[in-house]
Amino acid sequence: METLKIIIKKSSDYYDAYAENCDGVYGAGNTVEEAKQNVIEGLQLFIKYNKDKLPKILQGEYTIEYYFDTPSFLKHYSTVFTKSALQRMTGINQTQLTHYVSGFRKPSKRTVTKLDAAIHCLSKELSQVHFV
Repeated sequence: METLKIIIKKSSDYYDAYAENCDGVYGAGNTVEEAKQNVIEGLQLFIKYNKDKLPKILQGEYTIEYYFDTPSFLKHYSTVFTKSALQRMTGINQTQLTHYVSGFRKPSKRTVTKLDAAIHCLSKELSQVHFV
């Protein structure tokens, strides 16, 4: 099964979404949710109007994975994760996190990996929680 990799980035006006590994699939929205919905609509239109010449990735079954650049992720999830909470989870200083959101600094590959690992660890832990 193929994986369609959708990149989500915040511009000055909106969230942009596009398939990194399939040219011609784009979307945008005022929120991440709108951008995701719009890129799915764009994908459906792309498939509808390119049935005869679909890229290999879209010819069989595929899944969709969403990827954020670090500033967009931090900005979008700022109402869920405080910088203090992210610092406790990742060990990344709050000031550095602020610099990443503002674009003043770009995180290193090591920092991105650390953030990614912490978020996925929390996700795995939360997926095992049930309420009675």
